[in-house]
Amino acid sequence: MPLPSPQREPTSEYLSCVEREEEMGRLRNRARIRKSLLVFGPEGVGKSRLLHTFVEDQPLALYVAQMRSPREFLLALLHALHAADEAIRVPGNLTALSTSSLKGIVHRALDARPFLMVLDQLDAPSRVLTRMIKDLTYYGRTPVIFASRSPHMEDIGALRPLCANKSERLELKNWPLQIALEFAQREVERSRLWASNLEAVLPSLVEWSDGNPGAILRMLRMAQLPQYRADDQIKAHILYVDYRMGRR
Repeated sequence: MPLPSPQREPTSEYLSCVEREEEMGRLRNRARIRKSLLVFGPEGVGKSRLLHTFVEDQPLALYVAQMRSPREFLLALLHALHAADEAIRVPGNLTALSTSSLKGIVHRALDARPFLMVLDQLDAPSRVLTRMIKDLTYYGRTPVIFASRSPHMEDIGALRPLCANKSERLELKNWPLQIALEFAQREVERSRLWASNLEAVLPSLVEWSDGNPGAILRMLRMAQLPQYRADDQIKAHILYVDYRMGRR
């Protein structure tokens, strides 16, 4: 059975527009002192993109995205281990191995080097999966940096054993509107979006986004669609209504 390919892609160009220097520094410091960290915030704020950029200069980072079950998580982690160190052998009969056997293989592989687990977009993880992650960290020996889909700490109960105190949590917030506008302007240049009323519309789009980069990108993509154009102008209010109604 082939291992699933790691979902890892470079996104430094995205963050070079509007950098999250403070947040990136926090991530790197946690990796340096080998401590775990939970990254959380609203949808579209840039959690995944921040982690993607972070792992680019972390050769021993084991990146796993959106695992849905303990077994899927272990298989993806095995792939990441082999990608980080080709000396780590992966059995050829993975389909015949139990989840417990896979966990044992991963445990031994983590002993090879000072790895760091980077787990992206944990979405209501089961307590079984959370316990497995905690076991694999050796209670601090292999740190884990992970992002939760939920923007609210009260919704992350299953993850609390992995981040017992506030120093182990990093909240990503929407940008101030001026920074968000600079980001939007650079994205307009990158995508070559044009409209005769763009200069007047762009500040409104940014304000409607509340400084959320994901929301800005969605509305700019919508602004290129025929239904939101009239001659050479963007029909901003119709775009906004449809955006708020989820027609994206």
